[in-house]
Amino acid sequence: MRATTPPMGWNSWDCYGTTVTEDEVLANARHLAEHLLPLGWDTVVVDIAWYDPTAKAHGYNADAPHTLDGFGRQQPAANRFPSAVDGAGFAPLAAQVHALGLRFGLHLMRGIPRLAVERDLPIEGTEWTARDAADTSDTCAWNPDNYGLNFAHPAAQAYMDGQIALFASWGLDFIKVDDMLAPYHDDAIEALALAIERSGRDIVVSLSPGTHLSTQHVPHLTEHAQMWRISDDLWDRWEDIHAQFARLARWAPFQRPGAWADADMIPLGRIGIRAERGEPRDSRLTLDEQRTLLTLWSMARSPMMLGGDLPTSREDTLALLANPAITTVVEGSTDGREVTREPLEGGELIAWSACDARSERRYAALFWTGEADHAARVPLASLTGLPHRPLTVTHLWEGVTDARVDGTDLVATIPAHGVVWVALDEAAA
Repeated sequence: MRATTPPMGWNSWDCYGTTVTEDEVLANARHLAEHLLPLGWDTVVVDIAWYDPTAKAHGYNADAPHTLDGFGRQQPAANRFPSAVDGAGFAPLAAQVHALGLRFGLHLMRGIPRLAVERDLPIEGTEWTARDAADTSDTCAWNPDNYGLNFAHPAAQAYMDGQIALFASWGLDFIKVDDMLAPYHDDAIEALALAIERSGRDIVVSLSPGTHLSTQHVPHLTEHAQMWRISDDLWDRWEDIHAQFARLARWAPFQRPGAWADADMIPLGRIGIRAERGEPRDSRLTLDEQRTLLTLWSMARSPMMLGGDLPTSREDTLALLANPAITTVVEGSTDGREVTREPLEGGELIAWSACDARSERRYAALFWTGEADHAARVPLASLTGLPHRPLTVTHLWEGVTDARVDGTDLVATIPAHGVVWVALDEAAA
């Protein structure tokens, strides 16, 4: 089974948008391997437009001279990825990433390049061409790169089979495919899964974006993918984080090995360097908001893809990412769920609980959405699902000490937009 636990790693989008280079990918891969790989962060993903030699910050290029091979398949732009010269593709870069003990991934848009259709390039191993495979009436509303594929014609599956076979030959371990879920393209999702099976390589599939994605698609998603986004792009704004509480509460009951609802990339650290939105900056989220994000993603067992440039990120943020509790809960918990959401004067008190899969330990997270600190009291029975027993409290964020058991309640002072995250164990007799 692929992705038996939620994938964790780094993605180039939040810091470099469409413009990331080979040197920047390798710098982040080395930092990930040295500092975070022992904690489970093991995947490096090159996001969108790696085939565009003219890529620029803050958007996409219409009619860009994308780098394609003779069969209409994307190739890395050699001015940005110099190891890709002479048709080597991403194989040399993937080999360097693998040598660090990491997995290698890339982003792809749904469909077939418009440029391949305009040139009417042949589809490898067939008598068909790109024009046979394309549906020129099917376009993405926000990206100009591709046409959709016409799956009523066998040329469409043949093109996708050849494209994925090429990526597999490079050593691809992870593929993020965009413009798949909003609207929901069941034919493209099924064709992608078939192409991966035919490639013979174990490739994790991540689908995006999840704007208004419904849980009614869970059976189909579970059969054909390992990750799927549940929102539009998330950035370093409190309102974006706050909106994920309701989404993750809805999706958390469906989390299972090999099938993960994804709350999107984590916009922490140094972002916006050449990205879609904003100028170069440290994440605008406060440290308490960053703890909230990381705790919520962990308790809901969302995949964890870091978006900041790791070598230039602040030490306090990097220290948060290295918290071993994140990996312990993401990889080893069960039954993560929202247990209460209480509107109060000034904000909402939201509590989540989860069980350790290997012991009697319980995890509890108390979140406060208000603008000032809040003194909270939550019944332990609602967090543990057990009758009252004497419990010990272990804090999962360093330096946060104001939480304790008081009778049958967990009491804590929660910072503004913050969280108190604890492990609860039965006290020794």
